[in-house]
Amino acid sequence: MFSIAIQQQQYKTYILSDETTGSQLEVVPERGGIITRWRVGGEEILYLDAERFSHPDLSVRGGVPILFPICGNMPGNAYTLNGQQYTLKQHGFARDLPWTVVEQATKDNAALTLVLSSNEQTKAVYPFDFQLVFTYVLQGNTLEIHQEYQNLSNTQLPFSFGFHPYFLIGDKSQLEFAIPSQEYQDQTTKEVHPFNGSFDFNRDEIDFAFNHITSQSASVTDHSRKLKLTLDSDDVFSMLVFWTLKGKDFYCLEPWSAPRNSLNTGEKLTVIEPASSYKASVRLSASFF
Repeated sequence: MFSIAIQQQQYKTYILSDETTGSQLEVVPERGGIITRWRVGGEEILYLDAERFSHPDLSVRGGVPILFPICGNMPGNAYTLNGQQYTLKQHGFARDLPWTVVEQATKDNAALTLVLSSNEQTKAVYPFDFQLVFTYVLQGNTLEIHQEYQNLSNTQLPFSFGFHPYFLIGDKSQLEFAIPSQEYQDQTTKEVHPFNGSFDFNRDEIDFAFNHITSQSASVTDHSRKLKLTLDSDDVFSMLVFWTLKGKDFYCLEPWSAPRNSLNTGEKLTVIEPASSYKASVRLSASFF
C-alpha cells in the first residue's frame, strides 16, 4: 500500500509512504527539489540541519541536495565558454531553485516526478536551455532517483551532475566502509593517498575524492545503529566524494559524474547533442540488522 500526502510546513512538503514497511520520504520541491527526510521502519536515515533549512538564503546542509550543472567548485567560481566568462557557485544552482511537481504515482511504489527548466536566472550563469526530470521512487527499504537531462538548446549541453546525501550517524568510530577504491585525493591539499578502509575522524574536516572507483556499489555499516547503507549508481557516476565535519552527526558519500572544475577542463564532462537527452539512476538501500 503506497500513498503520497501533501503537508504545508514552512514549505509545501510531499510525503511518500510505503505503509507495508513503514518507510517514508519527504520532498520539498520549492527548496531545490530536495529530499529532506527518509525513514525506514520509522528510523531516520538522513541528517538535516533544520535551522539552516529554515533560512532560504542559506544552502541546505542535510537531506539529499541535487548537484547540477557542476559538482564541487571552480577556481574563482568561474568558467569560460566561447571566450566569455561566467560565474557559477559551488555545486551549481539546481539545489537552490524551485522545482515543479508534474506527476505522482502510488500503484507499484510511491513515485514523485519533478521538473526544473532553464530560465533567465539560470541562463545568466549557464547559457543553455535545458530541462531536468527527476523521479523519486520509494519502495520498501530502497530509494531510487531516476534522472533525465534534456538539451533544449541548439548547441551541445555540457555539464556534470551528482548528489550530496547527508547520512545520520550514531558513533563515527563504529562506521565500517566498503568504498571500491585503492586511493583518494585530499581535496584541500590535492595530495593522493592510499585508502585502507578507514578515516581519521579527529580531523576538523574530511573532504576526500575517490576518483578511480572499481565498482558502482559502495556501502557504509554503522554498527552503533545496526544499519547498513548501500549506494548503487550507473556507470556515469565515475567517482565518490566522502565529506564530514568534526563534531557533526553526519557523513556524506556523494556520487559525482565528474570532478571539480570539469566545465573548464572537460574531464569526464557529460555533453549531449541538441534535442537529445541523457538518463541516469542512483539507488540507496537501508538495511537494519
